Amino acid sequence: MGHKTPLYQTHQQMGGKLVDFGGWDMPLHYGSQIEEHHKVRQSAGMFDVSHMTVVDVTGPDAKAYLQYLLANDVARLDKLLGKALYSAMLLPDSSTLDDLIVYNMGHWYRLVVNCSTREKDLDWMHSQIKSDEKSFDVTLNERADLAMIAIQGPQAIELTKKCLTAEQAAILPQLKVFQGLAVGEWFIARTGYTGEDGLEIMLPNSEAASFWMALSQAGVSPCGLGARDTLRLEAGMNLYGHEMDETVSPLVANMEWTIAWEPANRNFIGRSGLEAEKQVGIREELVGLVLRERGVLRAEQTVVVEGIEEKGVITSGTFSPTLGFSIALARVPKSNATHYEVEMRGKLIKVEKVAPNFVRHGKALV
Repeated sequence: MGHKTPLYQTHQQMGGKLVDFGGWDMPLHYGSQIEEHHKVRQSAGMFDVSHMTVVDVTGPDAKAYLQYLLANDVARLDKLLGKALYSAMLLPDSSTLDDLIVYNMGHWYRLVVNCSTREKDLDWMHSQIKSDEKSFDVTLNERADLAMIAIQGPQAIELTKKCLTAEQAAILPQLKVFQGLAVGEWFIARTGYTGEDGLEIMLPNSEAASFWMALSQAGVSPCGLGARDTLRLEAGMNLYGHEMDETVSPLVANMEWTIAWEPANRNFIGRSGLEAEKQVGIREELVGLVLRERGVLRAEQTVVVEGIEEKGVITSGTFSPTLGFSIALARVPKSNATHYEVEMRGKLIKVEKVAPNFVRHGKALV
């Protein structure tokens, strides 16, 4: 038996197919993964993401601590309350311990990290409060009392508004993309993991089930992890353990845009490793692959680059419900190639190289 979110019984009652995900019993789908995928692209769907780890960072050194801990710079959040930042948390050798989102809560910060990396993330974060190099006056508080529901799709905000109090709904017009604001015990953010507009709402565990049912009655479709994965892959969004992990640098995982190199005197963990990598030269890259003929690209399939001995590997692959053909993200040797070959069932199948994003806001990019 795995960990259970506050919505576990609700998923059972609504017919969700429950599976183990990172030690949590989570819904894979509610009957049709493809239908759930299309609901998010065309109207609105909701996901239970209460398994994610929420950590509040408080104390007089909270900002300085996160500037040291993260590759991105939380000083970028100073001008807007609730502004969110995507960042990698690196090890000293520049490999990726995890990726996360951090919100500016005023005089403190809220982090959301992956459930599968919870223990090592928390251990690392605590170990960096006092180390040989640094010492910070901060407190880390894991918020196990909060559930999180993501509502995504072109109608997500409109339908969610019907299920909020007047005070909560008044926040929605104020929210910019990648910003969240607190309303009492609730935290409402305009963020997501699908390539669509929408919200991620943190709320007390005791209120999660009634809010979920209200959303369902308002026309928001319950969706499982299966649709969440095909949606994020269509949007070209990385998944920890696939596109990056402790063996992969953010420079290889198409995440250099999340590294704040300035100011030059900010000594964040992993900086020297990243600088050494750049000096030597990055030999791999994360690319998008498209297979327009029959067949499905899958993770761990080998990618062959013409004229290069080193092989690449597909990190994530699927049939794209929106596009009607197969897509993938792959880590490959850097080259000028416009096409590759993928080993599928003993054969080499030609695939097209594209930018590592395929669908945004319901529109094809390839």
